[in-house]
Amino acid sequence: GSHEVTSKTVWPDWRPPADMRARRPDLPAYMAGGPDNPLGARAIYLGSSIYRIHGTNEPTSIGKAASSGCIRMLNDDVIELYRFVKLGATVTVI
Repeated sequence: GSHEVTSKTVWPDWRPPADMRARRPDLPAYMAGGPDNPLGARAIYLGSSIYRIHGTNEPTSIGKAASSGCIRMLNDDVIELYRFVKLGATVTVI
């Protein structure tokens, strides 16, 4: 589907959704942004959904089925993408 970029954040904080915490009760309710945060160095938010394009604190997870629906990138790559993507841009996921 297609969504508009509604927000962009440097070193985003993270609040795992309730369904994710139900599957992984070990997850904290809140995690401040920083190098240990699963969202990595940047986040690009898509529409009003919980989905986003973001970095990672686990670079070895790239290319594996390790996501709950977001698009995960290496931090260096998402930092570069972040520079070019403007608020209001349309993102189409095929």
